[in-house]
Amino acid sequence: MNLLQITVSQVWRGHEQKIIYLYEAFQNNPGIQNQFILCAKNTPVHDIATEKKMQVTGLDVSSEYDFKIARQISEFIKEQNIDIVFIHSSKAHTLAVISHLVFRHSAHLVLCRTLIKRVDTNFFRKWKYNYKGIKKIICVSNPVVDVLKFAVKDHSKMCVVGSVTDVDKFTKTKKEGLLHKEFNIPKDHKIIGNIAEFTGFKDHYTWIDTVEELVKRNHIKATYILIGKGSLENDIRNYVRKKNLESNILFAGFRKDIPEILPEFDLFMFTSNNEPTGGVLLEAYACRVPIVAANAGGIPEVIVHNETGLLAEVGNPIDFADKVEYLMSSHKLQKDFTEKGYQYLVDNFTKKVIADKMYHELNSVLRS
Repeated sequence: MNLLQITVSQVWRGHEQKIIYLYEAFQNNPGIQNQFILCAKNTPVHDIATEKKMQVTGLDVSSEYDFKIARQISEFIKEQNIDIVFIHSSKAHTLAVISHLVFRHSAHLVLCRTLIKRVDTNFFRKWKYNYKGIKKIICVSNPVVDVLKFAVKDHSKMCVVGSVTDVDKFTKTKKEGLLHKEFNIPKDHKIIGNIAEFTGFKDHYTWIDTVEELVKRNHIKATYILIGKGSLENDIRNYVRKKNLESNILFAGFRKDIPEILPEFDLFMFTSNNEPTGGVLLEAYACRVPIVAANAGGIPEVIVHNETGLLAEVGNPIDFADKVEYLMSSHKLQKDFTEKGYQYLVDNFTKKVIADKMYHELNSVLRS
């Protein structure tokens, strides 16, 4: 198989990381003779793939309806004898369909979908999901499949291959007091944290409301840390001020040292209310950090309630606070959850496991 992964995403999130992880894992797969990445220039995917010396080509994308770029994609596919075009972003989806429909190449199109979002909102969007050249839609969780069923006529095209993390990247599991030192946190304070973009569905408001409830109860000595950036950051900061929690909640900004600082958490609290899977939860597993997360979206496919972590009711700060206190009160429970969580990760979500599942689905398109 000659494989092309394509995206024009400008950001760096879990889906973009997946492209890199899959490329690395596929290097050890004898069924893939050659692989390439096409992506927009001057983006994190392009920069990281270049740094890792992958076969990556940058595109000057101005619009998803850019016929010049669509022609370039078709020419690249023909030159490299591509068998499968694996599509990773909405605009890349449009360009791939135009490339296939107008400029005629023989490669099969496979779509990777990670968002829980309706796509039947207009005629063209619905049409491109049902385009005959799309042979398979690989979803990151069952809730993603469920929401696509409103648009996709042939449900048999859809399958689920879960999220992925690199356990070799997250090898640190012992606390060294890095965050305590950096932010001058009292030594007797636990650290309860979250790593998430400041965007609507991450529901930082419930996170802050939970902190307010925990502070009011005063049963846990803790400092609360938010890591990330995003369009709602100022709104969230204002909400913290409104709640008079500035001395309790720290904003640590965007960090590149997550493998170093995540193990410093005593508990990971994740309030996202529409999460496809929550790749950061897998990273918490790898670092042996106990988890309380919202029972939302694909999170229950990652967190097995009362076995690998605790699930709390979506948007309910009282339930979150109850679960946090319960888990923080038992070292045995924390140990049980983190050990089982790590094994659950190894069995289901490593680069090799997910890459093997992904290859099986991609190869099935060639066999059909």
